[in-house]
Amino acid sequence: MINRVVLVGRLTKDVEVRKTQTGLSVASFTVACDRRTSRSQDGSNQQTADFINCVAWRQSADFLGQYARKGALVGVEGRIQTRSYDRQDGTKQYVTEVLCDNVSLLESKAQSTARAAQVDNGYNNFNNYQQPSYQPQPSAPAVQDDFTSGDTLDISNDDLPF
Repeated sequence: MINRVVLVGRLTKDVEVRKTQTGLSVASFTVACDRRTSRSQDGSNQQTADFINCVAWRQSADFLGQYARKGALVGVEGRIQTRSYDRQDGTKQYVTEVLCDNVSLLESKAQSTARAAQVDNGYNNFNNYQQPSYQPQPSAPAVQDDFTSGDTLDISNDDLPF
């Protein structure tokens, strides 16, 4: 049996790190992942987002608490876990979440800072979630000029396999 999850999406809020009674770090966070839905009556693709609850432990939790902020593009690898607990009213509550094995920040600090400034100016918020379009960022000169010279390639989110 296989239980593996790979997600790419944006954090819906800043990550908070808590400590267990034994001193282990734990971070709970939510990742917004785009999901295409059926075509609308006007022929355009409708997009919505799934909001996936995730939990990271130890060094991953500390890393996220220090560097990850609302809107950051993250990659998550892990497994789905369902747990339950008894509520105060005596009913059983079930929670399904991704238990993270690996979490990576997928954009540079400069890109993250620029995006955060746009969020602060009301450009993008999660109450009206829209994935920003891909904008090539200037990079350091490469050893080979094959990738830095010539025409730029415009890639749409619809062209990506994830």
